[in-house]
Amino acid sequence: MSTALVPIPHHAAWPAAIANAPREAWAAIIQFFAAELNNPNTRRSYIRGAEDFFAFAATLPGGQQLVTINALHIAAWLEDMKRRGASTPTIKQRLAGIKMLFQSLVRAQVLPLSPASVVKGPRYSVSKGKTPVLTGEEMLQLLHAIDTAQLIGLRDRALIGAMAYSFARIGAITALKVGDVFRQKHRLWLRISDKGGKCHDIPCHHQFENYLIEWLDRTGLREQPDAPLFQTFATGGARGGEGRALSGRPMTQAMAWEIIQRRAKAAGIDTAVCNHSFRATGITAYLANGGTIENAARIAAHASTRTTQLYDRRPDDITLDEIEKIRFA
Repeated sequence: MSTALVPIPHHAAWPAAIANAPREAWAAIIQFFAAELNNPNTRRSYIRGAEDFFAFAATLPGGQQLVTINALHIAAWLEDMKRRGASTPTIKQRLAGIKMLFQSLVRAQVLPLSPASVVKGPRYSVSKGKTPVLTGEEMLQLLHAIDTAQLIGLRDRALIGAMAYSFARIGAITALKVGDVFRQKHRLWLRISDKGGKCHDIPCHHQFENYLIEWLDRTGLREQPDAPLFQTFATGGARGGEGRALSGRPMTQAMAWEIIQRRAKAAGIDTAVCNHSFRATGITAYLANGGTIENAARIAAHASTRTTQLYDRRPDDITLDEIEKIRFA
């Protein structure tokens, strides 16, 4: 079976348990990654986890063959990841991937039982997310510091505005097409395609609408509905200058991260922001100005308000106010 559909190396390049596996086992593994995982980010994470597990198992007795791997190999792997400094969420995610992989091998009748079924992962409970967020003042400082005299500034401002005003994940933002921007009820709307095949429409905040209109008008993208909304620039010419053509290729998440780092530094912001920061920043600002957690969950396409509450960083302000009451004079 060809591995061209997914970024998996040939089985001989994998650790011993896979390299020595029969052809039907490798076919089942390819089917798992290619057909049972439709999210590319999840697929990449599970592939890295599987490679890490089988490499570790190969160092233990019985870990060189797929059929002799047992629960003890998996439990030892969890402890090894902990010793290497892996976070609890990473360990839980990797264990989930290994469990799904072995279940798939059982369904394909490659293995009689899954050795991972009895293994329990570490407990992990959070009441507040760890993603760095910006204050309202910092958010405006960042947006106002962007020079929009050239196209690259217009793009970057619209990109950051899209993340902050829509609560959308960066993967959904970089996947937007020009045709996903449409007019309804006298406003621009975005059609967001999110994880799990969810698709929802949200109206654009008036400020973000201005950013988006200027970007579309100056680039002439309005007549190209199938083009990526946020594109890279073709090589050559002044950086982001009016004479520099768009490449037709979408931005990647890594590119968005680099833009954010560069723009935050230029704006004098020292908070360690990332792509996800704007989701949390937008939700926090919305709730602080009277929005409800239920509507925030709908805008963010969260299945549960408990997830949305992880992005609510208003308690941070309360904590800071209370700490400042500690006075020694």
